[in-house]
Amino acid sequence: MHKLRLFGLIVVFFSHSIVSSLEIVSGATWTATNTGKHVQSHGAGIINVDNVFYMIGEDKSDGPRNVVNCYSSSNLVEWNLEGAPLRMQGGDLGPGRVVERPKVIYNKSTRKYVMYMHIDSGDYKEAKVGVATCDSVCGIYTYHKSFQPMGKQSRDMGLYQDDDGTAYLLSEDRQNGLHIFKLAKDYLSVSSMVYTWPEKFEAPAILKKDGTYFMFASRLSGWDANDNIYSTASSLYGPWTLWQLFAPQGSKTFTSQTTYILTVGRDTAIYAGDRWVGKNLMRSTYVWLPLRISGKKASLENHPHWSVDITTGSLTLGGKQELSYGAHTATASGGARLVDCSGCSGKKSIGYIGGPSNGTIIFNSVKTSVAGRRTLVIKYTNGDKTQRFAEISVNGSPGQTVAFLPSSDDATPASSVAHLNLKEGINNIKISAKDQSWGPNIDRLVVFDK
Repeated sequence: MHKLRLFGLIVVFFSHSIVSSLEIVSGATWTATNTGKHVQSHGAGIINVDNVFYMIGEDKSDGPRNVVNCYSSSNLVEWNLEGAPLRMQGGDLGPGRVVERPKVIYNKSTRKYVMYMHIDSGDYKEAKVGVATCDSVCGIYTYHKSFQPMGKQSRDMGLYQDDDGTAYLLSEDRQNGLHIFKLAKDYLSVSSMVYTWPEKFEAPAILKKDGTYFMFASRLSGWDANDNIYSTASSLYGPWTLWQLFAPQGSKTFTSQTTYILTVGRDTAIYAGDRWVGKNLMRSTYVWLPLRISGKKASLENHPHWSVDITTGSLTLGGKQELSYGAHTATASGGARLVDCSGCSGKKSIGYIGGPSNGTIIFNSVKTSVAGRRTLVIKYTNGDKTQRFAEISVNGSPGQTVAFLPSSDDATPASSVAHLNLKEGINNIKISAKDQSWGPNIDRLVVFDK
């Protein structure tokens, strides 16, 4: 067993896993529990209300859409769509408008949840913030106005609420740099300028730890990822240190862009980033990783899967046994059959799942050492421009819908995540599709066991 102190807490690396919990898998398709579709909450803010986490972000679905979605989770792994706090309407929220990076904080004095967001024209020439309020975190927000704070452009933005309840707008101004503004007591307007960096950085997010403020931001590279940076200070008014990297140089922040820094438990920090796919934004996924804070240093390491206890903040960053089952060893029926896949296990995957012949595959010998809910990663390919769907059932139980985003190509497997109740010993996992639709091509299953 190996120990690591992370942000003041002990993180345990187990040589033999002894803790059962669901896993956060970065960059994968995350299927909402009540919709069966990929979670659409990009550029999101996250707020904890009565021990429930609410993720409020952009809906990038194809076709008619909500402007902003709100999802809830009690474990940061399984997300339930609660509704659309902002829907497409006229004015700033009309068709062709830009609504990005919504962030929500609660004002104890007014008893209102306050949402800020980037509001813009389709050609990004207005550069404003928009403000909306609601009595509940996921209710229908009343949209109030848009404006340029103190006459300054505002594009990528964030919110920060300090320990004393004072709130701040973090705002990227392409002409003048990155700003921190203090908000009025009702949070509905800007009262003063706090600090400006002359550098043109975007995607701002602030974390405070032991009296030190950490400002995280991204360089400007469009939808493409870059090496994000951070700066520190003992006061929001500065002086701030020179910018430096917090992820390995050249990793492009593990192909992501900062969107929010979440604190869990006593003081565990989680980096929440977006892995944007500019040519098809609904394909964008989420990169969530533990953020290590040591004094005034921040660092990020890549973990393919990890778990967090949301009560204590303790992290498990490794140790679970990964059991992999290639689809070429599964039983195919109906129209399902082996197809070539150069990047797949055994150079083969099983395709033609679903369809008129009801193609189906069954993994007959999936082992787990202890009964319980487990995270499975399904490696697959999907050459379409839209999601595909499959029904996954365990030991004859009713099927659970799992979404599969388009993969980068037909040969390179992507990942989708499912959370299933498995029994101790041998499990049979069936993958099929509904209504003669086509499921993805399946490469393999990976089960995280104790």
